[in-house]
Amino acid sequence: MLAAIIDWYSRYVISWSLEQTLEIGLITQTVSDALTQARLEIMNSDQGSHFTSPHDLDLLKEQSVKISMDGKNRSLDNIITE
Repeated sequence: MLAAIIDWYSRYVISWSLEQTLEIGLITQTVSDALTQARLEIMNSDQGSHFTSPHDLDLLKEQSVKISMDGKNRSLDNIITE
């Protein structure tokens, strides 16, 4: 499974991680790495359990990152990353 944090404006890949299984640590590590590489203002994701976990939400809130989540059935919103 690939997790990536991408700047939507420049299309620059800020952080990415690759694992054989989709564990919550994959997302948390990718977000942590992104926070050390860039000043994130808004984090947009889908409503999957990995992105709504307290681990990730607390990490973003600690850095004062605004959290944006796509609505249900909006699979094309993250097509840039896909």
